[in-house]
Amino acid sequence: MEKIKSFQINHNLLEPGFYVSREDDNIITYDLRTRKPNAGDYMDNATMHSVEHMFATYARNSKYADKVIYFGPMGCQTGFYFLVKDLSPMEVFELTKEILAQIVAHEGPVFGASSIECGNYRNLDLYLAHVETKRYLEVLERQTNLEFIYPE
Repeated sequence: MEKIKSFQINHNLLEPGFYVSREDDNIITYDLRTRKPNAGDYMDNATMHSVEHMFATYARNSKYADKVIYFGPMGCQTGFYFLVKDLSPMEVFELTKEILAQIVAHEGPVFGASSIECGNYRNLDLYLAHVETKRYLEVLERQTNLEFIYPE
């Protein structure tokens, strides 16, 4: 059986950063790698869930709302996938940094934190979202790989 694209990346070489994972016509999947894979430092479910609620809401309310396809956590607990159509990688990189800054500055409840809006609304924590997004924003501010390619 053919390996899927994400299994063809050498995870031993990956560091936290922003990568183009795959391109399908005008839709690009971005790998928002917040943690080094296989290093024992994984996001817990509340962190992933809280960042997902915050990032997805800000993304879908951004100037590029109509171009956002999906945002969600990786099962390996080391990052997120962000699918966007008809935008350049640099536009998405800048949008990602803008959204992370909005989350860091956010005060008030986590978006969608009610039993009507979410199937596990008690597993949301704005503090965890703040910590994760602040740390990842600092990584992106230092990123020098602006072709956004995976290491080989």
